[in-house]
Amino acid sequence: MKKHEKTRKSTYHQNLYLFMVFFACFFFMLILTFFNGKIFAQDEQEVSSDNVDEIYYRNENPIDLEDILAQNSKADIQEEMCIEEVDLEYTTRYQQDGTLPKDTVQVMQEGRAGIKNVIVIKKYQNGELISEQQVAENIMKSPVERVVRIGTGNGYHYKISEGDKAYVVAESVIVRREPEQNTEKIGTLNQNDEVQVLVVEGDWLFVSNTEIKGYVPMNCMTAKNPNQENLAESTQYTKQQLFNNLSFDMDLRKPSGFSLEQFKQVLTGDKNDKKSVFEQSAEYFYYVEKQYGINGIFVASVGIHESAWGTSTIANNKKNLFGYGAVDSNPYGGSYSFGTYAEGIDLISRVFVKYYLNPAGTTIYDGTETSGKFYSGSNLLAVNKRYASDQNWAKGVYKWMEYLYHKL
Repeated sequence: MKKHEKTRKSTYHQNLYLFMVFFACFFFMLILTFFNGKIFAQDEQEVSSDNVDEIYYRNENPIDLEDILAQNSKADIQEEMCIEEVDLEYTTRYQQDGTLPKDTVQVMQEGRAGIKNVIVIKKYQNGELISEQQVAENIMKSPVERVVRIGTGNGYHYKISEGDKAYVVAESVIVRREPEQNTEKIGTLNQNDEVQVLVVEGDWLFVSNTEIKGYVPMNCMTAKNPNQENLAESTQYTKQQLFNNLSFDMDLRKPSGFSLEQFKQVLTGDKNDKKSVFEQSAEYFYYVEKQYGINGIFVASVGIHESAWGTSTIANNKKNLFGYGAVDSNPYGGSYSFGTYAEGIDLISRVFVKYYLNPAGTTIYDGTETSGKFYSGSNLLAVNKRYASDQNWAKGVYKWMEYLYHKL
């Protein structure tokens, strides 16, 4: 009996233990279900549409889709730094000379460009150059100044001196080995041929060119360039004749045809020229047209447009009517300083001819070949592409060209 009683008690305790374990598990599940419901409800509340921005900005590392798109769009832009060797343009000094006939242009000293190394940052997009910025430069060879005499005298006597350029006035002239009429003939020069005068010996000139060197009679030669116009001897075109050449697509390598007096007429006494900068510089726009093969009215109009008729800070402080050398990031600091307005007018004219208006390899005014570095064509729109970041630059310049033409 005792043994059976003991067995029943043991079975009872086991059943009680199992019941308590089951009840505990059931109670734990109820508690867990209750708190999970609270958590899920809380989560649903936090991600509701009313609180999306709050959760987004609370994230320590939010994903900025706009920034990602912007970075991806820039992925095809590359930068490179390079060192380039470029010409350092010379300046021109004009001297008034009463011993020369009026308005004669005579070169006393040829200019020579210097050389500088520049460090440039270039940006490319899809392989195409979109911008370049010069960040430093180092002068390797200094330029040599060009000196030009401008005649202010009366009459038209052209005295020939050593060092001058001379031209044949006869149909032909014999070049001889000695300064004597009956000495050995070594060659022949034709009318308008140009030579350099090395020595003046009585009535004879010892001359040379690329093909010949010897003596010629002085009375067969002149110091006046037959290809160079002189105001008193040239034809002055009428207003209508000049207007026939004016158009937005005109070739800027062709001269305007304005005489010196007409340049002075359209640039004198203008109400916009408050400091008389262009009135006092009128003759130099004429001279660059005669020397370099460029439309002088175009050059004047660029100066008017860029300097607001000579009133800009760069024009006032640096005598730079064109903002030459200025860059968008540092206009004043990058712009060149000139001793006179004439220097800037002369230099920018040569820059246009050498880099913008002629394709590479074109022989220009001084016998050199153009680089054509920025050449896109020879009209206003073509120059605008590389000369100015303002897409309306060409229209602005042409407005002033029309304005000056209408003042005739």
